[in-house]
Amino acid sequence: MKSVANTDAVSAAVAKSEVPANNEVRFLQGPQPRRYELFKALAIFWELMRGFRTFHFLGPCVTVFGSARFGENNPYYALGREVGARLARAGFTVMTGGGPGLMEAANRGAKDVGGLSVGCNIQLPQEQLPNPYLDHWITFHYFFVRKLMLVKYSYAFIALPGGFGTLDEIFEVATLIQTEKIKQFPLVLMGTEFWKPLLDFLRDRLVANGMIDQKDYDHFVVTDSAEEAVRSVTDIAMKQFGLSYGPRIKRRWFLWE
Repeated sequence: MKSVANTDAVSAAVAKSEVPANNEVRFLQGPQPRRYELFKALAIFWELMRGFRTFHFLGPCVTVFGSARFGENNPYYALGREVGARLARAGFTVMTGGGPGLMEAANRGAKDVGGLSVGCNIQLPQEQLPNPYLDHWITFHYFFVRKLMLVKYSYAFIALPGGFGTLDEIFEVATLIQTEKIKQFPLVLMGTEFWKPLLDFLRDRLVANGMIDQKDYDHFVVTDSAEEAVRSVTDIAMKQFGLSYGPRIKRRWFLWE
């Protein structure tokens, strides 16, 4: 865990945790020596446990996806900031990928109103530092571990405009909902004009050809309004699935928590 007040420690910790850029590349290039794969499996297990221990004590989370490339002057940044603030006021912990851009905007909005803000950062060759609006964060080596954490602790998902990473996260969640690996939690797309070509493709190609069902398409909530997005999250996640603001799980000293 790291505090927002310790920016220098954030940079130092990320630099200290860096591994050679080709480490993950080698892992994904097919069979490796048995000893290498054993140690790699242990490293993955440790990264999973770090995530579990760090995020275990959060209240109900909503994950906000979005581009790391949009700066503060982009209109979607203001929208992301408003979304984060409204989610925090509704009692949710705001979780993002922990990086800059629209992820930062959502975390910043939560901090603006005194809410809890957390991030699942990712280690990249072009070093991505955690944004300065996080109460707690972890920098992961593996995208698949990071994506697990972004889904495991959240009861709704809001996607602002983004690139490959955002699309990957959206369709990961959509597939998990379609296959009933997770409940029918809200999946909100913000930016009607931005998402329209994608939604047209889903309707005119996938639904029309029977590759997905109409209900899979209808599950997306599309809006330009932060108020509507958070209201849909609150109405569905809190009421339909019976979530509450009950007491958080207590830490146990003998489990090093």
